[in-house]
Amino acid sequence: MDGSRMILRPAARIVRGTPTSDGAGVKLNRLIGTQQLDSVDPFLMLDEFRSDDANDYIAGFPEHPHRGFETVTYMLAGKMRHGDNKGHSGRLDAGSVQWMTAGRGIVHSEMPEQENGLMWGFQLWVNLPAKDKMTAPRYQEIPPAEIPTASLPAGVTAKVIAGEIAGVRGPINGIATQPTMLDIALPAGGTVTLPLPATHAVFLYPFEGTIAVGEAPDTIGHGNLIVLGPGDAVRIAASGGAARVLLVAGRPLNEPVARYGPFVMNTPQEIRQAAIDYQAGRF
Repeated sequence: MDGSRMILRPAARIVRGTPTSDGAGVKLNRLIGTQQLDSVDPFLMLDEFRSDDANDYIAGFPEHPHRGFETVTYMLAGKMRHGDNKGHSGRLDAGSVQWMTAGRGIVHSEMPEQENGLMWGFQLWVNLPAKDKMTAPRYQEIPPAEIPTASLPAGVTAKVIAGEIAGVRGPINGIATQPTMLDIALPAGGTVTLPLPATHAVFLYPFEGTIAVGEAPDTIGHGNLIVLGPGDAVRIAASGGAARVLLVAGRPLNEPVARYGPFVMNTPQEIRQAAIDYQAGRF
């Protein structure tokens, strides 16, 4: 893409996360899915969990159902054991990603496999289009060694979880919202400009250091989610020391959303049916 013709996306909204708890009392910082920011279509929720106090995470997320959307877990530190009612189980280690398409229904659990130390990562909820909400559940579970890194100018690197940057394609595939998900590391003073589809919604979350976005000089740090405005590229600069940023983009669905806890459908009637199906053991 001709850099001179890029339209840089501005920071349209900056939202501070909301401390909350979920599961059996796991302490979280909720960035999407709050009163301040309900959603960024197609993204329904983003939580950061980060603590070296086992009391904040040890109770984990016992068995719970999902229908109608996808959950993405990206571990930065720690170990999480997961299992479901289909007989699937595994362990997420630091640097690994699980992209679970719940589809028509699954009951699963996520429990820490450690009793001390740092537990740190993200969980993202991605909506499914109406035509895919009752698809068969599936997992894409990617260990750290299978997540490629793109080397970008000025010493910037990006772990490519989904999408393609600089000719490097991420391992996640077959997702309706055509997502890009990057873990970008910038050295002190580093700047990167990346093309992204103008049709997609984009947000950034600096989880280490501080950044400036687009042509604005404002410094934005940890705990603040940045929703980007229209354009076909994003420019990120490490405004102080080194920085790491989660970049997520996806194609909006522009469909009605009916939500109730772990169910995300298009109509209230479908939500009621989901509850009936779950109670009848049909997940």
